[in-house]
Amino acid sequence: MTAEEEVVEMRTVVDLTRCQGYAQCVFLAPEVFELHGEEGLLYATAVPDDQVERVRQAAAACPVQAILLGEEVSTGAR
Repeated sequence: MTAEEEVVEMRTVVDLTRCQGYAQCVFLAPEVFELHGEEGLLYATAVPDDQVERVRQAAAACPVQAILLGEEVSTGAR
């Protein structure tokens, strides 16, 4: 296996029923999260490698813990 084959892309999912539009994620990772209108959140499910740490910080800063990352995406999101 080459180094390129070993790269595991981080995935993210936002529970939009839980999201309250506080936009902490938008401030911390604007390349991944974006407000659409006043409360609609748009986000990239595949996190670019250079944004992984910012997305982790955004998930930790979410007041309602609406952001799921990595393994949580497959086990926690329904």
